Amino acid sequence: MTEILMPKATAVWLVDNTSLTFEQIADFAGLHHLEVKGIADGEVARDIRGADPIANGQLSREELDAAGADPKYRMKAQKSRHAEFLKPAKKSPRYTPVSRRQDRPDAIAWFLRNHPEIADSQIVKILGTTKSTIDQVRNRTHWNAANIKPVDPVTLGLVGQLELDSIVKKAAEKKAKDDAKKGIIDDGPALQPAAEPIEFETQDTDD
Repeated sequence: MTEILMPKATAVWLVDNTSLTFEQIADFAGLHHLEVKGIADGEVARDIRGADPIANGQLSREELDAAGADPKYRMKAQKSRHAEFLKPAKKSPRYTPVSRRQDRPDAIAWFLRNHPEIADSQIVKILGTTKSTIDQVRNRTHWNAANIKPVDPVTLGLVGQLELDSIVKKAAEKKAKDDAKKGIIDDGPALQPAAEPIEFETQDTDD
């Protein structure tokens, strides 16, 4: 299948301008159907402007009409004449648009709070950030520390849901193997790790 340029922007356009199912849009754009649902709900890609796949030569009107008439139909993409110019070079460092770079500390904070098992090197790779920035967020020495709040990187548009799920899964499996080597066995409810205490919201029972 031809790789879609600007998959999220394309998905935004299809959500806003067609009645296609989430699965049809996800299949065409190469996204997870839950990610497309997040776009429709306004939780993902809120600041991304839709890109018309017909106008940029990646989808024919006939394909779109066929998909609109049959929910089971999967659209076939056309190779855009601009694809070779717009396609990023393979194995190049992740590029984060200037408008998104200010969101990276929030995403870093989210990883540190919710998935401390993920190595800093992985966060550097997935967010296109640096080890020093991660340390600054962790130690609260970042110049904007007072305004940094943990935000899901998928919501920020920095990472795709499938990519995030894959990294979280691999990190969890690695941690399980490391724990097994150290003789740490999970037998169900037990003491929580002291390094990362879990905070629960309490409800005042006083009337």
